[in-house]
Amino acid sequence: MTTPKKCIIVDDEPAAHYVLVNYIQKNPQLELVNQFYNGIEAMTFLRENKVDLMFLDIDMPEITGLELLKIIPSAPKTILTTAYSEFALESYDYGVIDYLLKPIYFPRFLKAIDRFFSLDATPEVKTATESIAKISVKVDGFFMDIELKNLLYAQSFGNYVKLFTKNRTYLASTTTNEIQSNLPDSLFMRIHKSYIVALDKIEAIEKDFVVINKVNLPIGITYRRELLEVLKNK
Repeated sequence: MTTPKKCIIVDDEPAAHYVLVNYIQKNPQLELVNQFYNGIEAMTFLRENKVDLMFLDIDMPEITGLELLKIIPSAPKTILTTAYSEFALESYDYGVIDYLLKPIYFPRFLKAIDRFFSLDATPEVKTATESIAKISVKVDGFFMDIELKNLLYAQSFGNYVKLFTKNRTYLASTTTNEIQSNLPDSLFMRIHKSYIVALDKIEAIEKDFVVINKVNLPIGITYRRELLEVLKNK
């Protein structure tokens, strides 16, 4: 049985909590782990706990929902819940996956949940030859899936990470550490503080760099020995 996705509600209106709790309880794929009536409490919780989905109101005291998304370094996937449609366009700049106008009706709630599950593609790699595994990353404010079999390497780029695939390059709003934590160790390895490479895409290895897709990528001195050991055992 698939483990339910953990979700939270962040809304200052008790009536909104009542509706969302009722809807969530009707969906066995979701598990409500906490409820908050302001953004400060939610921010404190999210700093120490990982959840898969957040139902977030926009118009709240102290800090708004959009301000909360700005503050959280790595926000969970978010469905906004609000009575104000004028924020819809701005909200998608923060990578939200859907926008529910109050009063929220159950069929519309289900449509948003279906979208969440269609975008949730955290890879569950069972073997080193898993060819359909994907990672979900935020690009231009939207979450998108990248198949691991097409990923050549990742490069740190300021507050972003460049993901180089066979066909194009993506600029993802994430960190190199986050990317590394979502990639299987059997297929990918960090070779430099700024580079993670697909081991099976390495075309050649020299003293100070590896070659992938005819591009020379530097090897950090602290990573060289481990890289050589891994390649020797493959």
